[in-house]
Amino acid sequence: MNVPVYKRVVLKLSGEAMAGDKQYGIDNSVVKNIAEQIKEVKKYGVEIAVVVGGGNIWRGSYASDRGMDRATADYMGMLATVINALSLQDALESLEVDTRVQSAIEMRQVAEPYIRRRAIRHLEKGRVVIFAGGTGNPYFSTDTTAALRAAEIEAEVILLAKGKVDAVYNMDPLVNPEAQKFSELSYIDVIKWGLGVMDSTAASLCMDNKITLVVFGLNKSGNIKRVIMGERLGTIVRGEVI
Repeated sequence: MNVPVYKRVVLKLSGEAMAGDKQYGIDNSVVKNIAEQIKEVKKYGVEIAVVVGGGNIWRGSYASDRGMDRATADYMGMLATVINALSLQDALESLEVDTRVQSAIEMRQVAEPYIRRRAIRHLEKGRVVIFAGGTGNPYFSTDTTAALRAAEIEAEVILLAKGKVDAVYNMDPLVNPEAQKFSELSYIDVIKWGLGVMDSTAASLCMDNKITLVVFGLNKSGNIKRVIMGERLGTIVRGEVI
């Protein structure tokens, strides 16, 4: 249990995970707990990059469905991810964890521009890198950002941390208590059955680049470490299930 099974990971945090039990905004106690878990994992030499969502502040798809221009709504969502990234950076640096925020939308006063080689160098130096601003383009989700960044930095796995559920189910477990939990899936199953783990673009990108995905819940402190140490939590999604 003291040897991590992954060397370089992308931790995908949804905006809802950072909101905790709140309907909107950032729960500082939740962000602090996430930062403490990341610091604990860093002790084992794991290189950690984080992709943050923005749904706790703004949902572009929701605004678009109500008449807002889709590109404008998505750009606003990207700005929300920067707010979340800065919040996590502050929590990490209060714990003396060296951190860099890289944004796909340039805003040099608060974040570095995203540069692949610089991001990899930061990781090699033991810094946590937080990717904000999505891909920098509308019409792409932060799940797609996580898949893209994982491929670019050659991460072994994406850890998809959920705030309200602890795995992938065949239906919404918050609505239907009889929902069945999957322990392992293939990306083809995710796409074919429309399970909503991540959008089809992100799933296809992970499948093409042979990136493993672990979906688990943040509702219990220490889950990030448990997953990185190889404990079977939540649902594992691979290119194919053996």
